[in-house]
Amino acid sequence: MELCRRGGTSIIAGRRAFSKPARSGWLARRRGAATSDGVKDLLRREASALKEVVAELTLENRLLKKSMITDGEYEA
Repeated sequence: MELCRRGGTSIIAGRRAFSKPARSGWLARRRGAATSDGVKDLLRREASALKEVVAELTLENRLLKKSMITDGEYEA
């Protein structure tokens, strides 16, 4: 507070002056991190794993339906 008085500025003006560049720098770093090769590779692997799970569940669902049809318990 004393530094602000000596410098002829308010605390709020000082905060605004320093926080805006800090925020923009943080956002730029975040955007850069999201486009890095490591993150892209992680997202590809995660998507692949999710596709495998969907494929397994779809196959299991079809097999269950087929077994119920042959047992006469399922009507589509």
